[in-house]
Amino acid sequence: MALPNVQGKTAIVTGSGAGINLCFAKLLLSKGCNVIFADLALRPEAKEVVDAHQNGSPRAVFQQTDVTDWPQLERMFEVAEKEFGSADIVCPGAGVYEPAWSNFWIPPGQGPSKDSPTSNRYTAMDINVTHPIRTTQIAIAHFLKHKHPGSIVHISSIAAQIPTIMVPLYVASKFAISGFVRSLKQLETPLDPLVAPIRVTGVAPGVVKTPLWLDNPDKLKWVDEGKDDWVTPEEVAEQMLELVVREDYVGGTVLEVGKGQARAVEILHDPGPSGSGMTVSNRGDARGEVWDRLAAEGWGQVSKH
Repeated sequence: MALPNVQGKTAIVTGSGAGINLCFAKLLLSKGCNVIFADLALRPEAKEVVDAHQNGSPRAVFQQTDVTDWPQLERMFEVAEKEFGSADIVCPGAGVYEPAWSNFWIPPGQGPSKDSPTSNRYTAMDINVTHPIRTTQIAIAHFLKHKHPGSIVHISSIAAQIPTIMVPLYVASKFAISGFVRSLKQLETPLDPLVAPIRVTGVAPGVVKTPLWLDNPDKLKWVDEGKDDWVTPEEVAEQMLELVVREDYVGGTVLEVGKGQARAVEILHDPGPSGSGMTVSNRGDARGEVWDRLAAEGWGQVSKH
């Protein structure tokens, strides 16, 4: 079930204030698709896009959204109904790359971590896993309510294929997303003829030149600009649109995206990522930082008061 023409359709894109999701939102708008920009805030480049599409067709609407708050996720769909009648395409794309404030190697209660040792939650997992799962639930209910097909595009990562000790929460979250996408494959071919088909797919990008890297000096130093290639967010956005419009990218597809390349990732016996834009050269230095943290006295110990 493809949506071969997105003109006149409506999309909800979380995390569209920057990066891959902004590029996807811009691409959809260029194809005549209305877009709800759902994010905490818009970077200047995103605000410029929204401002340029305030009137006419297609339109862009900014809906301030904290994706860790479920009522705000529901509100995105209410806004879609109010502004456009319904949504056809949903991308729960907001994500974080294991920042210092929610990081496995900086335990709750230590250093810059904002995760409380008494909260029972990692914010990084709430953003990267719980938010896309809950958004998908709401999207399915929305499509069923409006009795029309829908397309849900997730953002996984090559980290779901090549785990690394440097960012274990991020790796776990992307393994979860790839598995989640594959588990919903059969939604595209419902057994009940009264149930509209819903396509759930995902992209698994390599090293993408977005604020997740560029705004994080601790991660950016892993990249050797003389050796390593970046994947552009525009390349990823193009493949996300392909997942919506192409007949052969059926539900459950996880599409790996490198520099100038894309391929469907197999569930079993997959050869793994290779080629340009799939690695960073200074991984060894980054792994050394993990051991330095563990060697520090008191790692992971929470003071009891």
